[in-house]
Amino acid sequence: MEAIAMVQSYTAIGLGLMVGLGALGACIGIGIMCSSFLEGAARQPEMIPELQGKVFLLLGLIDASFIIAVGIVMMFAFSNPLLGVLPKVVG
Repeated sequence: MEAIAMVQSYTAIGLGLMVGLGALGACIGIGIMCSSFLEGAARQPEMIPELQGKVFLLLGLIDASFIIAVGIVMMFAFSNPLLGVLPKVVG
């Protein structure tokens, strides 16, 4: 029973780190990208349509990586595959 509790607690810590650091990285990446877009738009206003399309594409890719991480976290939170292996290892 202690082994199951340890697996669940370590999984919860790992999931929290995964979501927290993923959100932090996505926010920092989006902030840097948008500030670069604004600097580029201020220097060359005629390039705004081209830059804007690239910014939206990269915005979607950065957010997609975080959403994939959230999906993996949900999988581990609701159906932890590590618990199925545990009785074989402990027993």
